[in-house]
Amino acid sequence: MAAPGQAVGSGAQETCGLDRILEALKLLLSPGGSGSSSLQVTKHDVLLATLKSNLSALEDKFLKDPQWKNLKLLRDEIADKAEWPQNSVDVTWSFTSETLLLLLCLKETMIRLAANFNPGKPNPRIPEVAPALSPDALSISQQKTVQFVLQFVVTLGICPYLMPGVGVPLRYRTEFGAVVQDVVCLDAAPDATRRLYTSCKALLNVAQHTSLGSLIFCHHFGDIAAGLCQLGFCPTKRKLLTPAEEVLTEEERTLSRGALRDMLDQVYQPLAVRELLILQGGPPQSCTDVKTQMRCWAPAWLRRLCGQLLSERQICYMGPSVGNCCELLTSLSIVPAGAAGGSDAEVTAADWKKCDLIAKILASCPQQSLSPESYYRDICPQILDLFHFQDKLTARQFQRVATTTFITLSRERPQLAAKYLLQPVLAPLHRCLNTAELSESDMVPGTILVTEEELSRCIEDVFKVYVVGNEPLTVLMDSLLPVLGVLFLLYCFTKKSVSHIRSLCQEVLLWILGKLERKKAIASLKGFAGLDKAVPSLHSLCQFRAATQGGIMITIKEAISDEDEDEALYQKVSSEQGRVEHLGDLLSHCQECGLAGDFFIFCLKELTHVASENETELKTEPFSSKSLLELEQHQTLLVEGQERKLLVLQLMAVLCERMSEQIFTNITQVVDFVAATLQRACASLAHQAESTVESQTLSMSMGLVAVMLGGAVQLKSSDFAVLKQLLPLLEKVSNTYPEPVIQELAVDLRITISTHGAFATEAVSMAAQSTLNRKDLEGKIEEQQQTSRERPTDVAYCHLEQQQSHEISPQTGLQSNAPIIPQGVNEPSTTTSHKSGSVTTEQLQEVLLSAYDPQIPTRAAALRTLSRWIEQREAKALEMQEKLLKIFLENLEHEDTFVYLSAIQGVALLSDIYPEKILPDLLAQYDSGKDKHTPETRMKVGEVLMRIVRALGDMVSKYREPLIHTFLRGVRDPDGAHRASSLANLGELCQRLDFLLGSVVHEVTACLIAVAKTDGEVQVRRAAIHVVVLLLRGLSQKATEVLSAVLKDLYHLLKHVVRLEPDDVAKLHAQLALEELDDIMKNFLFPPQKLEKKIVVLP
Repeated sequence: MAAPGQAVGSGAQETCGLDRILEALKLLLSPGGSGSSSLQVTKHDVLLATLKSNLSALEDKFLKDPQWKNLKLLRDEIADKAEWPQNSVDVTWSFTSETLLLLLCLKETMIRLAANFNPGKPNPRIPEVAPALSPDALSISQQKTVQFVLQFVVTLGICPYLMPGVGVPLRYRTEFGAVVQDVVCLDAAPDATRRLYTSCKALLNVAQHTSLGSLIFCHHFGDIAAGLCQLGFCPTKRKLLTPAEEVLTEEERTLSRGALRDMLDQVYQPLAVRELLILQGGPPQSCTDVKTQMRCWAPAWLRRLCGQLLSERQICYMGPSVGNCCELLTSLSIVPAGAAGGSDAEVTAADWKKCDLIAKILASCPQQSLSPESYYRDICPQILDLFHFQDKLTARQFQRVATTTFITLSRERPQLAAKYLLQPVLAPLHRCLNTAELSESDMVPGTILVTEEELSRCIEDVFKVYVVGNEPLTVLMDSLLPVLGVLFLLYCFTKKSVSHIRSLCQEVLLWILGKLERKKAIASLKGFAGLDKAVPSLHSLCQFRAATQGGIMITIKEAISDEDEDEALYQKVSSEQGRVEHLGDLLSHCQECGLAGDFFIFCLKELTHVASENETELKTEPFSSKSLLELEQHQTLLVEGQERKLLVLQLMAVLCERMSEQIFTNITQVVDFVAATLQRACASLAHQAESTVESQTLSMSMGLVAVMLGGAVQLKSSDFAVLKQLLPLLEKVSNTYPEPVIQELAVDLRITISTHGAFATEAVSMAAQSTLNRKDLEGKIEEQQQTSRERPTDVAYCHLEQQQSHEISPQTGLQSNAPIIPQGVNEPSTTTSHKSGSVTTEQLQEVLLSAYDPQIPTRAAALRTLSRWIEQREAKALEMQEKLLKIFLENLEHEDTFVYLSAIQGVALLSDIYPEKILPDLLAQYDSGKDKHTPETRMKVGEVLMRIVRALGDMVSKYREPLIHTFLRGVRDPDGAHRASSLANLGELCQRLDFLLGSVVHEVTACLIAVAKTDGEVQVRRAAIHVVVLLLRGLSQKATEVLSAVLKDLYHLLKHVVRLEPDDVAKLHAQLALEELDDIMKNFLFPPQKLEKKIVVLP
């Protein structure tokens, strides 16, 4: 737009100063009468009266004050050249016009002052002196005055004349804005459009000065842009208008359009983007706010215009660097510009609406683009670069925006997203697939195929897109499926060492397995386990290697020599075993979604196939009729079949060990499990391979069906439809199984399923009760395993598991709110969790009776229950301490690991409560000969004594004499294992006696020296040296005081063992003891220096 008054009288400008102009502006802004009245009409009158008063006061100054003469001359000259009407009946427009003239005077004066300014040369003697300030510079107070004036000009000269929906309505901004909206008279001359054009034109003229332009655009850019959009692009009425009727000429509309584009190019681009987005607005939304409901949304022409202008900004402004993308995010306040604190950043990080807005902008191809593909080819690398932003304060925000953009583009443009986003992200993993073709240069052994940085960045990007984005789009799933095998092998490799990408790999695998269709997920798991060779995996020439920065890289394997074939075979076998174990760990996190249960059923069916497969079926022809090639192929098939069988068995073993009882989550999975078990039993009968294990497995599965039919879960008609697939199998079992009980139960189950539970025989109820009893007892065992401090219970549980099933599932459980007890069947009291004092006599008697049960799980659970009651100080249990002690001691004789370990725990807990009554009997039993107790029983009593010593702690000093004498006598026992046990207990005791060891230290030392030098069994000599290690380690710095009399003898003993002992383990113990002794003496002779300040109070 052309600026009025470019050349004005030089004399007026020479004598008019900035202070006079700013004084005139202050006079216009001076407050008038009181605005405290609550009546709206009064506020209007006060505002109009104030404006009239200020205008009259300014005219009086111009007419009466000679000091204002020069300013009046300058104002008149600019007014003569102005092309807008300055006088109006509407006071608001007269006020706005006068203010615009004074702003133009201020601009012209500042330009002339700057042109006439000639600063002198700086003095080199005083370089620290600041240079002279330009005379056109505004002070802080003057800038505030100009800002107030600009606010009045925009409020009175632009905002009232904007159409509904263009810009933010004035009445929604402030209370004063609502008053202004009502006092403006739109019917008075000049026309509203002419007023808007005049105000925008004059403000753009003032903004040509740099200082004034920054004040205008920083605060009022949006309102001026809204006015120019309305002036230049608002569609006019269709009917033809005469020149006299036209408010704006076509030339003026063209000038407005050009001024808008020039202003957009001139200002800071993030500011332009933000204001255009505000102008464009959003779609109407349901809202309870009255003001929001009344507000008009942007008209269609304005939304189209803003979209076009934003597209131009995006194309011209994004450029090839990711820094421009970051500034675009800053313009929308997603990332605060210059943010210094983390609190604001955290708040904006959670604002997903803004992230979605940015994603839509970046993912939408502008209309001005040559083609969508060219646009996405340029923009996609920048989106990927946003994932790798290094600034910690803003990295999370940029990554969220990049993830949302990635997902949006994948949803709207899947083909282009796969080409320009997914392929670059997954390229490092595709490079090492067994389906990829490696060039000759890449096949050189030791070549780094994927660097550490590439692989780490790839895994991190995949995690951000898939797990953080959490959108299971088809293009995303299909792109990741081919590289899942490599990703799983990478996860297995990270489990061998510490790596920062281990958790990322695990989360990605769990996410994709949970989102895939169940058939595809099972197929992927088959590939992970090695059961399906068709699933893409790591190239045979590639291998993972640890990198220098804690990451992982992919390299080409070195050539294997003949000497390394055994090592390579061992590495292959160990890697396959580790892969199966890591798969079990991964599936342990997939139980809630049901994937683990489905894969377990698949493996169980494979196991049934393995059990029923006859190797002779492969031998269709005699060997004499086969060629060498056919024989080789035949042997290869046999080897692959055997490998598959072993792999299935290993998978079943790992799954049985790792999965919990909640592996099955619905009726369908339980029915599939029972069906697989019945099929396996039928296959065993067909091959006449029926065994006790098969019989127990069959009984358990049929009992599980009886439990469901008995009321453990609320069955629906759809559940009975699933159960009906068991009818043919049950019929086959009832006709072929040799045991009558199983036959009868199979027939009854068929009847109950067929009648949808309307008829149930007593056999079904009995089978349900038996299964529940077994399940509850095994649940008790598992609970005790978790709470026990002794790791050998894990071995006992494995033993128990082997007794119950052979490669069958762990305890199955149904997630249901229904009661788990069938109707009419009571739960055994041994599995009830009791509070202190709640054990009844009947319950105690039942548990005591179960302690003699011939079934190992029942007996072990009873012993664990008694131990827990003793630990909880149950009164009725403690009253029968002698009987409980007898039960525990009798069960020490049992050969099962879990039973006698449970008995050991019970005796130890009982001895902790009544040590003076029980400890003498235990010592007598431990000190007895072979004729009274077996060596195994004495060893178990020794374990009890060791636990008692640990539990007593400092109180063990009270029982020092009988314990030491018993252990010393045990060292002379003819049984070598008993001697070693006594020495181990002696070491535990001496560690806790400290200074109380002084009176018997000579006896202990003499015993250790004699045994270490003369005992014929190496195990006993090792134990003796280990006692010395425990002594020195337990006493630490107190050893020089407690062992002062024998320390030299112990030193000579250790040196003797190091020099002359043939056993390496004993030498190692002695070397460890010497190191402990060396540390003790160093600290004794050279104590660490401490900087202390002592204050001595003189007498």
